[in-house]
Amino acid sequence: MATMASAAAASASARRWRWRWKWRTRDAVLALLIASVLAPPLLLYGGAPIAPFSGPILMGSAASGLDLSNLIARKEVRERLNALKQDAFAAVKEPIQDHTADRPPEKTTDTTSEDSDIRAISNNTSHSTASPDSTIRVLRDQLKRARTYIGFLSSRGNHGFIKDLRRRMRDIQQALSGATNDKQLPKKYYLSHRYTKFFTVGISDDDLCLVSGVHGRIREMELTLTKVKQVHENCAAIISKLQATLHSTEEQMQAHKQEANYVTQIAAKALPKRLNCLAMRLTNEYYSSSSSNKHFPYEEKLEDPKLQHYALFSDNVLGAAVVVNSTIIHAKTPENHVFHIVTDKLNYAAMRMWFLENSQGKAAIEVQNIEDFTWLNSSYSPVLKQLESQFMINYYFKTQQDKRDNNPKFQNPKYLSILNHLRFYLPEIFPKLNKVLFLDDDIVVQQDLSALWSIDLKGKVNGAIQTCGETFHRFDRYLNFSNPLIAKNFERRACGWAYGMNMFDLSEWRKRNITDVYHYWQEQMLLISVVLTIYLTKGICSSFLQNEHRLLWKLGTLPAGLVTFWNQTFPLDHKWHLLGLGYKPNVNQKDIEGAAVIHYNGNRKPWLEIAMAKYRKYWSKYVNFDNVFIRQCNIHP
Repeated sequence: MATMASAAAASASARRWRWRWKWRTRDAVLALLIASVLAPPLLLYGGAPIAPFSGPILMGSAASGLDLSNLIARKEVRERLNALKQDAFAAVKEPIQDHTADRPPEKTTDTTSEDSDIRAISNNTSHSTASPDSTIRVLRDQLKRARTYIGFLSSRGNHGFIKDLRRRMRDIQQALSGATNDKQLPKKYYLSHRYTKFFTVGISDDDLCLVSGVHGRIREMELTLTKVKQVHENCAAIISKLQATLHSTEEQMQAHKQEANYVTQIAAKALPKRLNCLAMRLTNEYYSSSSSNKHFPYEEKLEDPKLQHYALFSDNVLGAAVVVNSTIIHAKTPENHVFHIVTDKLNYAAMRMWFLENSQGKAAIEVQNIEDFTWLNSSYSPVLKQLESQFMINYYFKTQQDKRDNNPKFQNPKYLSILNHLRFYLPEIFPKLNKVLFLDDDIVVQQDLSALWSIDLKGKVNGAIQTCGETFHRFDRYLNFSNPLIAKNFERRACGWAYGMNMFDLSEWRKRNITDVYHYWQEQMLLISVVLTIYLTKGICSSFLQNEHRLLWKLGTLPAGLVTFWNQTFPLDHKWHLLGLGYKPNVNQKDIEGAAVIHYNGNRKPWLEIAMAKYRKYWSKYVNFDNVFIRQCNIHP
């Protein structure tokens, strides 16, 4: 028994010494680990003293003066240091590729939001090391998501989240700092600025965060993004609501666009009160004047084919005045220029009075009344028959609810005026001339145009700039290719051209019988108009009447010009004629200043209130605002 007792005592003593040796070894290892973890932070901490523990230090079970608060404090610190050690070593480890997709599905268990956050962070920060820039891609992805959340949070007043996200974004951007691969990213340890309180007793678990290099910043950003996501977990409902709002807004915007377009078309049709005043005062002056000399000088130049002749057909006195004035100002030899102006009966006296009162130097001026062209009647011109048809009258003047085309552009009554169709009768109007430069009344001349008469048109009749640069200026925009007659004779994607400044070779015109070509196509349109009129008067087949695709082309003079001068148009250099000042808000200023002719084609004419102010100056500088009639009608720049 004594032997057994002594053996048991020896065994107990040996176990006690082995336990003590093992514990001392474990303490040594733990001390080394603590030193390795705390050394960098202590260096970063700048040597600030750490708050000491209160009370005597406990040394095993033999310590005296045991204090329960000190024991709890030491236990908490030991746990935090252990957690700190694990976080620090985990941070420097190379990220491991996530293979959760290959694992079998686990049973669903109740988890807390913290567990979900940890799992989300783990999944999002895990990335493959196969690519040398995998970490950079993760950082950039986080930046994109953060920017998206900031935009969404700003509208809801979450300033706390915004401030935190921006701080994280700065950290990520600092980590990137121009790096192109993962090896260029910073690897050194650092302590986040919000965790300096770690070195004082009483630090909370939320503030315990020793992060290392880029991966620590990734974890911080992912944690913040996860919190933001939880705040806005009902994003699907918000997106649906926003989509519905967007759809409703788009419909309202489209309705407002249509309304604005309609109002703009109405404004473009209307004659401004000031211009009407000008025409009325000039007319009154013309008929009340006692002067017997109401003839223009240089009448002998009107039929001289060696001179440079211009054709201008307009009922706008001020528009015609600007065209003539700007042309003569820039002409090198004004005495060689002859202007043939044709207007209607209503504005004939006003037009003559203006040019009689405003001398154009040595340039010749002729003002004619379209009523004097007795040869131009419905028996000769199919277009006059068409314009006088019941179908056209109903098309222009019927009530709004019966209109087939909601766009009033093609209901503009100016298309009923034969002035717009005179351009197809130039050889008849000027039988002794060989070349004529046709000008619209909404253009401004900025250079000498004499060189146009020396351009070889290569046997073509019409010299004009092409408009292929814009997709809507193709033939299929103006012509109805569902009609077999159009589809058979023209190419759908053929390049269109522009009216406004056109050089017409009248000799080639006569040789190729272009007027007969124009009459042929107008007769085809007239046949369709007659059929539509018959159905209209009988009140049957309303669907046929409402089908505007029965027409050959859209109303206006350009579509008729496209079919008349098919394969008879020579393309001029674009420097001669610049389009768009009546509808384009972004025409290049250098292009405007470098063009020989600028054209206010579109609804926003320079004499209207709806004109674009930045383009009006190019037109208004050729208006004599000191003229007595201009002042009386309160016309100003």
